[in-house]
Amino acid sequence: MSATTLGIIGTGMVGAGVARRAVDAGLNVVLSNSRGPGTLAGLVAELGGAARAATPAEAASAGDLLLAAVPLATYERLPRAALEGKTVIDPMNYVPSYFPVPELDSNELTSSELVQRHLAGARVIKALHNIGPKHLLELFRPAGAPDRTALPLSGDDPQAKEEVAGLLDVLGFDAVDLGPLSDSWRSEPNTPLYALPYVGQPPSGLTPADFVAWVQQAPGTPVGAARIRELAATTVRGPAGFRF
Repeated sequence: MSATTLGIIGTGMVGAGVARRAVDAGLNVVLSNSRGPGTLAGLVAELGGAARAATPAEAASAGDLLLAAVPLATYERLPRAALEGKTVIDPMNYVPSYFPVPELDSNELTSSELVQRHLAGARVIKALHNIGPKHLLELFRPAGAPDRTALPLSGDDPQAKEEVAGLLDVLGFDAVDLGPLSDSWRSEPNTPLYALPYVGQPPSGLTPADFVAWVQQAPGTPVGAARIRELAATTVRGPAGFRF
C-alpha cells in the first residue's frame, strides 16, 4: 500500500492496539485524543520514533489513512472539516444502553451509515471493529501464510476499500469485502462474525460483562477468508448493537 502514516483519533484499547501493530508493521502513526497531546507521552515513548502525538485535526491532516477509534456516542465530535477527502476507518460499535439512537434501533441505518452521514466529505470504511486488540496483536501473519486470519470490511467507495484492505494486509491480515455500509451489520455485535471467530466458543452461562472479560483474555484463534464469507452470508439481521 502507498500509505505510510496512520492517523489515529482516540487512544483507548482499540486505538492503542492498532497503533502498536502498525508501528511493528513499519508504519508511522500520529496519535490523538480528546485530552490533548501531552496525555499521550507515555504511549508515544512506548511506541518509539515512528509515533508522535497531535491534536485530532492534526492527526487527520497528517494521516494517509485515519482510524476514528472513539466511542460511537462521541462521533459528532470528530473533526469533520479536517477529515474532508480522507478515508476514515470506523471501528465503532453501537451500545444502545450508553447512547440510544432510534435510527439504529429500527435498523433504518447501520452505525457506519450514521458516521458517514456526519462525515459527508470523507470515505468511511467499517473495519477493525469485530476483533479485540489482544487478538490483533496475536493473529497477524505474513501474506500467504496458511493460517492467516481475515477481517471483514464494508464501505461505499471502492478505492477507499482497496486502501483499507491494503492497510490490513500490511498489518498482517486478509480482507473480506462485505459490500456497502448498509450491509455492515453483518459483522456487528449480535452476529456470528463479532469477536467469536477469533476466540472460539465461550463457556456457557456467562453474563454479558463476564463474556466481555472472557473475550478480552481468550487465546486467539486464526480464521480464514472462506469462513468469514460463510458466516457473513448466513447471518440474519437482529437488534442492532451490543446489548448488556
